[in-house]
Amino acid sequence: MSTKKGMEVSIAAAEAAKLARVEVIAAYPITPQTHIVEHLSEIVANGELDAAYVNVESEHSAMSACVGASATGARTFTSTSAQGMELMHEILFIASGMRFPIVMAAVNRALSSPLSIWGDHSDIMAARDTGWIMLFCENGQEVVDAIIMAFKIAEDRRVLLPLMVNLDGFSLSHVIEPIEFPAQKDVDRFLPPYEALYTLHPDKPVTMGAYGMPELYTEAKYAQEMALRGSKAVVKEVMGQFAKEFGRTYNIVETYNVEKADTVFMALGSINENIKTAIDNLKEQGKELGLVSPRLFRPFPADELYEFLKGKKKVVVLERVMPAGAMNGPLFNEIASLAVTHGLNAQLENYIFGLGGRDVEPEELMETYEQVASSARVSHADNKNYGVIGVRS
Repeated sequence: MSTKKGMEVSIAAAEAAKLARVEVIAAYPITPQTHIVEHLSEIVANGELDAAYVNVESEHSAMSACVGASATGARTFTSTSAQGMELMHEILFIASGMRFPIVMAAVNRALSSPLSIWGDHSDIMAARDTGWIMLFCENGQEVVDAIIMAFKIAEDRRVLLPLMVNLDGFSLSHVIEPIEFPAQKDVDRFLPPYEALYTLHPDKPVTMGAYGMPELYTEAKYAQEMALRGSKAVVKEVMGQFAKEFGRTYNIVETYNVEKADTVFMALGSINENIKTAIDNLKEQGKELGLVSPRLFRPFPADELYEFLKGKKKVVVLERVMPAGAMNGPLFNEIASLAVTHGLNAQLENYIFGLGGRDVEPEELMETYEQVASSARVSHADNKNYGVIGVRS
């Protein structure tokens, strides 16, 4: 029988890893993910979880230890944020290239400089092309459920790729929410022990990550890419199995009030709850705004997004990362590509907002809607009151 508890989301993430019966945890503290690995250290020290807890000297070492542990066939977990993710950046490619099903809770935080411990998507967007499957969560319940599903997805023989569960720093990681935890026996039935296809073992020596000559490198990367793209079907399948087992339904693309709306917002993560509040407030005024939210970001669910975006007049992509000299933000660039490949006939707008943990209230989102709805093309001037910056589409 499941139990419902009021709990900090970071602590709940650690409890989800416990329910998944992780076998190796490699940990290095960095705000705002530290509570996850701190709580896991207590769980292991108290004998509640039979796992090896590896204290390392840096995030680079944490991911290196995860690679080594996964190579031996252990179910492996870690978490990080911001500079920590960028320090392990080199090893992220190794984990995906060697097809190790590591699961990491990525507590998204702004990157220096200037120094900020607050949340935005600078870290994950810098790592978006490292070959990991990426899920984004809106609330604490999604975090718990996503971590449990993550292992089943990553360890599937059709996938064998690492997976990041993304949750926004502080605005989600440090809030206390009522969260339903499934019973251990039910998780065990849903998520059986991991059986690795190949493992490092002194009795049966194998080589992993061998040198790839130019004649073979492209083929190896192509196989990896096909596995990553093919993982979308497995993500859908596992979400369906989770719904049958635990009664909570997830989709790789979630929507809210899209049926009657000609204008839709799109964003990743916990800000979607504020967007929903703005939608409800606008609805009371007789105005229709929709929300299309990708829960799966890598592989990018282009076909599924198109089904919800086709026929819409305006698509407004809201992002929590600066484009860094690109024409638009990374999520917008995906939607612009989708418009070309799928013939999406909609006015596209891109807004950068909420950097460094800056609040974006429902009232500001309503004003953004009014600005977009009142003109054929938005005037892209900085809005210094709210920290919302229009970027030319």
